[in-house]
Amino acid sequence: MDDNASEIPAEQPETMTRDAEADRSAATAGEASAGRRLTVWMSALLGVGAAVVGLLPWLLQGLRLPLQNLWVAETAPDEMPLVLLPFSQYALTTEIGLMVVGAAVAGLLARVLRSRMPRRGVLVMFLSLIVVQLGAIVQTYVVVQGGLQDRSAATFYLAAVTGVAALAMLVGIAVFWLIARAPRAGALIGYAMAAVALAPWLGELVHPLTNQQYGEVEDFRRWAASVLRWVPAILVGIAAGWCGIRSVGRVIAVLVSFMLLWLVPALTTAISHAAGSRVYASDLQEMASAGFGVFRLAATMPDLVVPPLMVAAGVAVLVGLVLRYLRGRSAALR
Repeated sequence: MDDNASEIPAEQPETMTRDAEADRSAATAGEASAGRRLTVWMSALLGVGAAVVGLLPWLLQGLRLPLQNLWVAETAPDEMPLVLLPFSQYALTTEIGLMVVGAAVAGLLARVLRSRMPRRGVLVMFLSLIVVQLGAIVQTYVVVQGGLQDRSAATFYLAAVTGVAALAMLVGIAVFWLIARAPRAGALIGYAMAAVALAPWLGELVHPLTNQQYGEVEDFRRWAASVLRWVPAILVGIAAGWCGIRSVGRVIAVLVSFMLLWLVPALTTAISHAAGSRVYASDLQEMASAGFGVFRLAATMPDLVVPPLMVAAGVAVLVGLVLRYLRGRSAALR
């Protein structure tokens, strides 16, 4: 993860000097190897490409709208219309993953290519990203609205799934700017938000492999779930080790990133349970109560909470030691 951003004011003078020297060295190396600068059109294409990467799992699944409980006419799964987002009460966390991961990819590209960006290139990349994501929301909304029953329950349902997609886009906007522009402390929070959204994204990416032709579906799903559980923890640990704890701001950022790793998986589990159950479909109060109960259970079970946090902490320490060794070796060779 490259970093050319200036550090936050809370840094100690000695730390700021070391970081400034490291940033100047990185900038000099980047300028020497940067080659030609990007154009505005290239920046726009990068934003579009990042949005497409975010939507990639859904694209690979064929873009068929999931079956709808409130659809006007009974329709076979392969006859459902094509949409750019999977609007469904069973795919709310998927919507979040598709939007946030795309924004994180764009933010990372903006940070890594910062020295090669034209004037306002980052803004152009951001606007291109938002145009694609907003277009996906609008296209899906129009298609789903045209096929739902004309009743209040359908109107509420459409408003809810559209609201989740819009909220995910707003979270993605925060992730983009944190990763693209913020100092290390802020960037760490952006990386952590992206990391916890990556699990449902990866789950949808490997979903096509669950076809019967690949063997036992349930065995594959259990294996995928056991592997994907550790991905956010490893990524948060890498980002925390890169950020370090050499200032109050960075310590707070590390604590916030670990809090996200702790609470967001529990929240997504609660949302999936409450929204995905037909039992609570007609009783919002009961749905909220059930979701809160699942969240409290998932957020307080040591077997679920402690292992990912320990993995993240171990990875952070390891990455921090490796970076410290590399900095010391680089200083010794000067």
